[in-house]
Amino acid sequence: MKTNSAGEFVRWESSFRHWVTADGAAGPSGDSGFQAEPGRYHLYVSYACPWAHRTLIYRALKGLQDVISISVVHPLMPAESWVFGEYPGATPDHVHGFAKLHQLYEHSAPGFDGVVTVPVLYDRHRKMIVNNESSEIIRMLNKAFDQWGNADVDFYPQPLRDDIDVINQVVYDTVNNGVYRSGFATTQQAYEKAYAALFGTLDMLESHLSKQRYLVGDQITEADWRLFPTLLRFDPVYYSHFKCNRQRLIDFPNLWAYTRELYQVEGVAETVNFDHIKTHYFGSHKMINPTGIVPCGPEIDFAAPHQRDQDTVNTDAL
Repeated sequence: MKTNSAGEFVRWESSFRHWVTADGAAGPSGDSGFQAEPGRYHLYVSYACPWAHRTLIYRALKGLQDVISISVVHPLMPAESWVFGEYPGATPDHVHGFAKLHQLYEHSAPGFDGVVTVPVLYDRHRKMIVNNESSEIIRMLNKAFDQWGNADVDFYPQPLRDDIDVINQVVYDTVNNGVYRSGFATTQQAYEKAYAALFGTLDMLESHLSKQRYLVGDQITEADWRLFPTLLRFDPVYYSHFKCNRQRLIDFPNLWAYTRELYQVEGVAETVNFDHIKTHYFGSHKMINPTGIVPCGPEIDFAAPHQRDQDTVNTDAL
């Protein structure tokens, strides 16, 4: 964990930024040679991590389960980062049999001394990490593998891209990363600054979702799937563990109903593992929770009717 002189959490830059494209042509990074093929790419994920969760959702909703294989790390993360080990829902490293994810990074880039993160998209053919930036991996999954997946599903449609990009930036700065900036702040001022920005955006989103069903347009887009993993973890983890406690998610009628709707999209619930989520956060962050005790609650019914299919959103009824 890195903080600046003001005690503000500083997120690292992802180290691998290559792109897989449908035909192997150059992607946004400018390189080429990473052509989409079934069975060629492997995804390393944690069920606990909200950034990795995005990629699991895309893999499920795009129908790529038989196209891109996965390995799941142990939910407890030692100081040196993610490891593989026996735990319900975790798997071995199916490609190399490594015990630690750092070994995969070292295998791809000898001498690697950066931050080891999930998700990781790995190329079995070239024996190297393609990308470890979740926002880029989900865009690859959205289109590059359409020959084998569900081409009718497009979460980044051309007419909505500018609006999606704008709201993505706000949500990333103040919500996705904002909960971490609150939880990992090392000064009162840094914490209060992040806390205020987080709830300012949640208030804005609550109002926004009282007028329309989704964040952008009248369909589920990338913007929704980038926000959802953070909202899902808010009451079980961030409210208490990261001191994001002005209100719970369930105290925002529209955000709470919206989160339930996204959870109930076919295939999404199977990507959620609350045992991994709570075990990771409460058990791994000893600087915040020294005992490592994982709370039993709260009990939350994400399967409750969401009522978001009504013509108008009635905040009194939700």
